[in-house]
Amino acid sequence: MGRPRRLEQQAGRYAVVDGIPFELPVRSEQTPALMAAFSIDPDAAARLLPGNELHPLRVWRKALLVVTVVNYQITNIGKYIEFSIAIACTHGSQPAPRVLPLLMQRTYGTGQYVYDLPVSTEISVKGGKGIWGMPKHQANLDFLVDDEWVSSQYDLDGQVAMRIDVRRPGSAWLPVSTRGTNYCAFRGMLMASYIYFQGRLGLHFMRPGSARLTIGSHPRVQALKTLEIEEQPLFAGFFPETHGVLDDHFECWFLSEGRPPTTEMEGIRSVVDLGQSEQWLAPPKR
Repeated sequence: MGRPRRLEQQAGRYAVVDGIPFELPVRSEQTPALMAAFSIDPDAAARLLPGNELHPLRVWRKALLVVTVVNYQITNIGKYIEFSIAIACTHGSQPAPRVLPLLMQRTYGTGQYVYDLPVSTEISVKGGKGIWGMPKHQANLDFLVDDEWVSSQYDLDGQVAMRIDVRRPGSAWLPVSTRGTNYCAFRGMLMASYIYFQGRLGLHFMRPGSARLTIGSHPRVQALKTLEIEEQPLFAGFFPETHGVLDDHFECWFLSEGRPPTTEMEGIRSVVDLGQSEQWLAPPKR
């Protein structure tokens, strides 16, 4: 899927947002990534979605937990790893029919709700959370590739939060060029951002043993254990190299509840004092 002409016209121009200078468009190059999707209970997934307009994407009778780890090599703000934990979803007043949102993504607002998004650097937190509302925070991350496996571990406060291992495919044979929609909750709003990416994917589909997901002991990820995650992935894959562009346009809507909220969602105070360090924390303990 081609990116908007507006982004092409912005190429070579410069912006400063919240003190972060960058050249347009916001992009990544020469970047490997792994991903895996696991079937989960849709009712449990719905309980983790904010507001009343996000709904679990149903594939047959199940919803999907999608884990994507991107090892950014060339970006506007330097190198960093991003570990995305998300629930595939649709956006609208009513739940969408099964499977059809995969074919009509814009009609049903098909995307993923990003539940957690640890990253390597402070500047990535400041930009990703402050501008696009992504739930970024700095954590101990790695991205390891050998002849058999591609693996990433996410530690926080000295505890294991999550580890994902994907069996390395024999070749990256499937060309992918698409738009992805990320929904995030920040400042009491549901925020949607859009990324255009392309690369060649090595893919396992419904292959036993093609990926292993481990949820650790950190409190931040314990709610994921309520999802009844199936051990075998629906699919798993590895991009040896991707190219991506983050849209300079995003949307947001007020999040509402059936009664007045009693707790305040994380807001702008969490980013105003952040700096622009590109320093990584120590790698996780394996």
